[in-house]
Amino acid sequence: MKMVVPTAVFVLMVSVGMSLRHKQMVDAYRSMTWSMWLRLLLATFIVPPVIALLLPHIFPLSLAQLEGLFMIGVAPGAPLMTRNIAKRGFNMQLAAGYQVWGALLIPVMIPLMVFAAAKLYERDVWIPPGALLTQIAEEQFLPLLLGMVIAYLLPVWAAKLQPKMTLIGNVVLTLAILGFLIALGPKVLKSLTVWLPVAALVLAVGSVAAIWLLVPSPDPLTSRTLSICNANRHVGLALLLSGQYLHAKQALPAVAAYAVVAPLVMGGLSWWFHKHEDHLIAA
Repeated sequence: MKMVVPTAVFVLMVSVGMSLRHKQMVDAYRSMTWSMWLRLLLATFIVPPVIALLLPHIFPLSLAQLEGLFMIGVAPGAPLMTRNIAKRGFNMQLAAGYQVWGALLIPVMIPLMVFAAAKLYERDVWIPPGALLTQIAEEQFLPLLLGMVIAYLLPVWAAKLQPKMTLIGNVVLTLAILGFLIALGPKVLKSLTVWLPVAALVLAVGSVAAIWLLVPSPDPLTSRTLSICNANRHVGLALLLSGQYLHAKQALPAVAAYAVVAPLVMGGLSWWFHKHEDHLIAA
């Protein structure tokens, strides 16, 4: 079971690599100013975990549930749902560039944020940056490059295979989370309340709002894309880190709650963007 989540992430990252176009991704990077990148750092790595830390003061959450939501907050850059993000109204290449940028910063930002948050609860938790770097290289950069190579050598075959790999990866990841939940047993599941998915919803909406408030852009595609991506937190990485370094097996329901809520938030945003765009065209 431990290999299921990394395998799903690997498959999804190969799929992302198949959809990348190097020149277009570089152009998307250049469209962002240094000021925007700095504010994006704040919106991506600082605001979501701070929201997670505030949630127990609003909702009746346990420490384990806080730990799960916090790890979601510090783990950006989920394998993109490429078929959805590539639809009209989004910049797929910017989304991929954002994911690569976030992955490069994960070995720096996650250890610092987890260490600082643990101190608030009089605990010492240190996640070695080298371990994160190895994990990111194996589970994100290696499959990303593999996907790009496949797309370059076999473009027709890659175009047909990419949507299927995205679907398979997402299904496997979802089944893995369900499997972990079942393994926890009915006693843990019965202890859950409606406040947990509500708290997960607040975290997802807060991640979207952080982009709109801190990284405003005159280009609607940029704002839409980054807001969707910031809500798409890395559930797989949060699950692995919460178990390995926080030893918080009870955090899984919170991670699972976000895994269910986040696609609904992103789907709702996508629908709203498209509806608003259609109204403008009709006018």
